[in-house]
Amino acid sequence: MDVAVSSAGQGFGWLRRLSLSLSLCLLLLSTPCLAQSEAPINLVDQRAKAVTQVVLGILSYARWPTEPAQLQLCVIGPTEYTDDLFKGTTQSSGRSVHVSRLLANNPSIASVCNAVYLGKLIAQERSDLFDSLAGQAVLSISEDGHQCTVGSFFCLHFKDDQVVFEVNLDSVARSGVRIHPSVLQLSRRKAVQP
Repeated sequence: MDVAVSSAGQGFGWLRRLSLSLSLCLLLLSTPCLAQSEAPINLVDQRAKAVTQVVLGILSYARWPTEPAQLQLCVIGPTEYTDDLFKGTTQSSGRSVHVSRLLANNPSIASVCNAVYLGKLIAQERSDLFDSLAGQAVLSISEDGHQCTVGSFFCLHFKDDQVVFEVNLDSVARSGVRIHPSVLQLSRRKAVQP
């Protein structure tokens, strides 16, 4: 009887040691992967915070024909750096900014949104969207900075954890939204750091 208990005890001890060894090996093997994946995640988080800062700054320099009590910012298309915007934002003036995601072909964009943040859109979607916004007081910010000549008021550019923007004066002039001249000073700054 003593032999059966002792042999069962040895069997369980062997299993525990094997389980601990396997767990340790898995932990050691996965550590380099974890260390490598942290850098891009941190960069994305830093850019998202910087984008939120820039977007709120831009919105604070804008004046609509009828000032809304709460700004409606609509995110359209796949984006990389809007996660922080969706956490709930308030301008420095205390006015809240409601952020929602809409499809590019949503017919209510011009009537629902005070501002749009554009992600990656195909050329036809972008063209149709700007056609629907023509003559409407809707501010536009493009995450894809290469598209600034096509409709957007502001286009973001990214370098490491910094965000800069350029202004499309032609688009601003044709809209019903007034932009304070100081925003031009901001667009000339080197970068906004989070």
